[in-house]
This record gives sequence, C-alpha cells and structure tokens, in this order.
Amino acid sequence: MEDTNIPDQLTYHESEAKYAEAKKDPFYMAARIISAIFTPFMAPFVAFIILFFFTYLHILPLSYKLTVLVMVYCFTVLLPMLGIYIFHKVNGWTLHELSYREKRFIPYGLTILSYIGCLLTMYRIHLPRYMSGIVVATLLCMVLCTVINLKWKISTHMASCGMIIGGLLSFSLIFQFNPIWWLCLFIILAGLLGSARVILRQHTLDEVSAGFFVGLFCGIIGILFI
Repeated sequence: MEDTNIPDQLTYHESEAKYAEAKKDPFYMAARIISAIFTPFMAPFVAFIILFFFTYLHILPLSYKLTVLVMVYCFTVLLPMLGIYIFHKVNGWTLHELSYREKRFIPYGLTILSYIGCLLTMYRIHLPRYMSGIVVATLLCMVLCTVINLKWKISTHMASCGMIIGGLLSFSLIFQFNPIWWLCLFIILAGLLGSARVILRQHTLDEVSAGFFVGLFCGIIGILFI
C-alpha cells in the first residue's frame, strides 16, 4: 500500500528546511530582533514615559511618576505577557502557533481584561483624563483588532505604532507643543517594524497597513474624544 502521507511529509520537511535557512539570513535575524523589542504591549508604557519626561509634566514629583509607570507596566505589559505565557505553556502551543489567527482570541481576551483592570484602577485613584485616555485608546485598539481578527489577521504591532503616532498628534493639540521630531522617529520606527513583520511572513503589506491605520484612528479618537 502506498503511503499517502509522503507528499505532506516532504512539504513539511521542505518548509522546515526553508525556515532553518531563513534564520541564517541577517535581514531575517534583524527583523526578529526588531519585532521582539517593539512589542504591542509596550505602546502605553512608552506613551507614559514620553508624557512624563518630555513634556511639561516632567515637573511632577518623581515618586508620583514612578508610581504611575509601575502601575501601567504591571497592567499593560507584565500581566498580559505572563497570562499569555502560562496559557501557551498549559496548552503546549509554541509562540509561532499563537500567531495563527484562530488561536489569538484568548491572548486578546487576556490582554483586554488587563487593560480594563488598569483603566478601572486609574479611575479609582482619580488620574487625569488625558492619562487614562492613553489606556482607553489602547483598549479601543485591542477591541477593534480582536473584532477585525475574526475575518482578517491585521498586525497588532503596527496598530501599536499607529496608536503612538495618533497619541502624539492628540497630545500636541492638548498641550500645544511641536511633535515633529517625535513623529519622525516613530514614523521611521513604524516603517522598520512593518518591514520586519513582512520579512518574518507574519503579515502581508495590506495587513500591516490596516493595522497602522486602525491604531492611528484609535490614538486620535481615544485621547481627543473618548
């Protein structure tokens, strides 16, 4: 009897060989490093750092700024990443498997719950609305990405970049400052990150572009209007 699985086995081994060869490519390695450093979880934390240390809010007491930064880091970076790590370990999934569209809903849900907890804590301790607006924008972005992900796997990495750029535009209107250098920096970063996601074959150009514009929309709407 012929082994009908031979073509599938060959395809699997060929893909593994191509993946191993790609890992030796310096562009591929650079893309992996960029993608790993600039994770979507870092967006609100980076936004608060910019707000506290590069606007007139740097006059706030250091203890106050550190308290808010630690709270934001725990709710928006530490808890989501820890929850996703435990989840994929319990299910025996690899990080590569979590990139599949149909397996992203639980990680999205864990992240959304953490962000809701952060937002409720901010309201409870009466932080100014322009601060909680950062988390509102991020939460709105996560919800939209989750809904869109039902049909189309857009890039949450690029959504986070778009959200930071939208947040910069919004805060420049609120605090009346010139954000041109910050905009240049994050636009270049968005280009690098988008290229990295395409090189890693995690997303297509359309998915990268859509993620960016979803984030840009949420960064403006979440901070200026919600």
